[in-house]
Amino acid sequence: MNLKFSEGRLAQVLVAPIVSEKATSVAEKHNQVMFKVLRDATKPEIKAAVELLFKVEVQGVTVVNQKGKTKRFGGRIGRR
Repeated sequence: MNLKFSEGRLAQVLVAPIVSEKATSVAEKHNQVMFKVLRDATKPEIKAAVELLFKVEVQGVTVVNQKGKTKRFGGRIGRR
């Protein structure tokens, strides 16, 4: 798959690494890294962004859509 993406867009796709116990154990056991990405990012964009920034070859991309936590402020209920 030889798709062309703008480098400006690819620089914005990866928002932040996910740092947690689960992410650390997955990284050690399976040689995988977790990132928070833009909501409208596609798998090919994520793959290209990781390959561009870290100079590695990506074997696969798995995406999980996570709902925001329910929060309360005063009497109001909302989502993040």
